[in-house]
Amino acid sequence: MARSPIENKTRTILFVVVVFGLCSFFYLLGVWQRSGFGRGDSIAAVVNEQTKCVRLPNLNFETHHSASDLPNYTASYEVKSFEPCHAEYTDYTPCEEQKRAMTFPRDNMIYRERHCPPEKEKLYCLIPAPKGYVAPFPWPKSRDYVFYANVPHKSLTVEKAIQNWVHYEGNVFRFPGGGTQFPQGADKYIDHLASVIPINEGKVRTALDTGCGVASLGAYLLKKNVLTVSFAPKDNHESQVQFALERGVPAYIGVLGSIKLPFPSRVFDMAHCSRCLIPWSGSDGMYMMEVDRVLRPGGYWILSGPPIGWKIHYKGWQRTKDDLRNEQRKIERFAELLCWKKISEKDGIAIWRKRLNDKSCPRKQDNSKVGKCELTSDNDVWYKKMEVCITPLPEVKSVSEVAGGQLQPFPQRLNAVPPRIALGSVPGFSVQSYQEDNKLWQKHVNGYKKTNDLLDTGRYRNIMDMNAGLGSFAAVLESTKLWVMNVVPTIADASTLGVIYERGLIGVKGFLLTQGHMTSYMLMMSSVYTRTSVSSKIYSWKWTGSYVQRGQL
Repeated sequence: MARSPIENKTRTILFVVVVFGLCSFFYLLGVWQRSGFGRGDSIAAVVNEQTKCVRLPNLNFETHHSASDLPNYTASYEVKSFEPCHAEYTDYTPCEEQKRAMTFPRDNMIYRERHCPPEKEKLYCLIPAPKGYVAPFPWPKSRDYVFYANVPHKSLTVEKAIQNWVHYEGNVFRFPGGGTQFPQGADKYIDHLASVIPINEGKVRTALDTGCGVASLGAYLLKKNVLTVSFAPKDNHESQVQFALERGVPAYIGVLGSIKLPFPSRVFDMAHCSRCLIPWSGSDGMYMMEVDRVLRPGGYWILSGPPIGWKIHYKGWQRTKDDLRNEQRKIERFAELLCWKKISEKDGIAIWRKRLNDKSCPRKQDNSKVGKCELTSDNDVWYKKMEVCITPLPEVKSVSEVAGGQLQPFPQRLNAVPPRIALGSVPGFSVQSYQEDNKLWQKHVNGYKKTNDLLDTGRYRNIMDMNAGLGSFAAVLESTKLWVMNVVPTIADASTLGVIYERGLIGVKGFLLTQGHMTSYMLMMSSVYTRTSVSSKIYSWKWTGSYVQRGQL
């Protein structure tokens, strides 16, 4: 109902009177307080006195983190500048020098193992990159192409031309995906394996390729979401592992010789040898026993090349039928001793499967000819001599139980609680601390990305975590664009490398570098990184050239 003009006028006058009255009240209140009769001045004086800045001597606007927070040796250590090494050291690899290697015995490939120089012969200079080195092609193009300037060695293009390892074309090397036993390409070879092994189901995630060449098998298994650790010695094919890394494929220089492999027991879903020239029938089966140690219960061993398929290929291999037949018989006997079941032999490829537990194969435990290995733990392998013995599996209650625990298919196993954690096999870690570690590294990686927004864009392919812990950093970064080599220091309170593999990740045992070791190691790398930011003791670097400067780690 509309109001009359008289009512509107009355309301307006009332509003003005109320506002005027309030203003007058507060004005008079102020005058009263200032007159001395009120307590306003005394209250204000007390407040001002209590909040004077001069009364807060602990107020400090300096940074809360300084160099004194770092370990003692880094606080007092002055960063030194080093001269570049001579250009002849471009391909230098510590402990893998050919002249020194040839002075060691050839038995069990000892001369191809690591032999480090004495203190007086260590290099303290910066290893230069090859002349004309450029940033590698991004993945997946890097799988098939590598710049010649980055690995300037053509010998493999001649020696392995028929086998389709690598071809030199213009200013690049092209890798058609061939291998000694699969010259038509790795894809067809992998399809053959997948017809027997459940590669496509996520049950095979971690693989070991012994004598890998340029790691084409590992490169193409990545299409199946299988992460392969490939290794080969630094021999007359000195550039093969460098080719693999330049392609963006996990690989390291190594050999199956007299020293145990740098992996815990029961970590690989699959092991592979394609004419890898390892004498499996020799040394009383010692090399097959070492493969048995690193294979998971239910894991697969693949052997292609001599002596498999000898009835057809003996002439091409220039060996007699009897020689090849006897070699295969020895391999079969060792496989039977290890309780491996042959599940396929076709087209020159044989595949065995390891038993799920020792209870299902009493012969393995009762055999008097070969004893059990005596290890203090599954991780007691660092620079330990290989032995003719069988590594026992964890105890089970039934013949159908998987020794050590059942793993989920990948990618579910990436963040599932690993059996070694669930069973309490790693001192100092529980299910709760494992889950908290995952959350912590999610926060850290989010922080890294604010500093380096290229971290997971494909700009960086090969990444190393030098103190990997439970592998949570690599788990957060997990992507087809990159891979992480997780290094667990030999002096760590607890060896967590087995946990890392149970998550479907890869890694090796290694040194946690002290002040002296750190300088030597950093000088052997082939890129320069400088620190770009500091956030609560977390450091990051950026690439600045072709040498490495020593920084704080």
